Amino acid sequence: MQDAIHIDDLSFGHHGAEQRAIDQISLNIAAGDCVALLGPSGAGKTTLLTLLDGRLRDWQGRVSVLGTPFEPTRALPLAKRADTGFIFQEFALVERSTVMRNVLNGRLGRMPSWRALLGNVSKSDMDIARSTLSDCGIADLADRRVDSLSGGQRQRVAIARCLAQEPKLIFADEPVSNLDPSRAADILTLLTSAAQARGATTVFSSHQPELARRFADRIIGMRNGRIVFDVATRDLTDDATAALYDDTDPASGARLKVVS
Repeated sequence: MQDAIHIDDLSFGHHGAEQRAIDQISLNIAAGDCVALLGPSGAGKTTLLTLLDGRLRDWQGRVSVLGTPFEPTRALPLAKRADTGFIFQEFALVERSTVMRNVLNGRLGRMPSWRALLGNVSKSDMDIARSTLSDCGIADLADRRVDSLSGGQRQRVAIARCLAQEPKLIFADEPVSNLDPSRAADILTLLTSAAQARGATTVFSSHQPELARRFADRIIGMRNGRIVFDVATRDLTDDATAALYDDTDPASGARLKVVS
């Protein structure tokens, strides 16, 4: 099966940081896979997703996403990111706008530039937006303003906006960290089921091992910008998970430093 993501010897450091946020990572992710990036805060998960979304530059190594090679010295233009959807931890919605308008924003990359500039929405765009609202169980909220919604409802809007984009690849950065456990499971069920139904590849980050085990086919453990393990979910052991979150050096007993 063709790879959706190919990474070879990737490194990246934030300006002024002592340690690299991503340190010599290599991996392949096949099209259609559902992969969890698991690790403590500061492990490099968000940085890796942001880079794979084409929004970072000045990194080293080789990266290809959906067959498009990235250039280390420049971010990927928005026009070339239409096939990649991103779901943010903090929702990144237009709070004072309606649910429908937010979901239609997911269509901007599929519209001719003049339609996007004028906000001239086609019937096809409206049909797709309505369909994704229905799929996400929020069709009845279409005319509500986002700032009147609960956290779980907002995340459903964010997922609907992503699905309206019709992406081949979905990145989700800690998509349920702001939700209580029962709603977190509901949201990840919605996200992974919708992606699978559309044949989309999914990569989501999490610091919750139980959710990663439940929803991912493959789990990549990250710590201090490096891959600690990369296994099929069924092969992940409790010892490996515990070691991933152990913040002491087994040799010295000193607390390990985590990159920001």
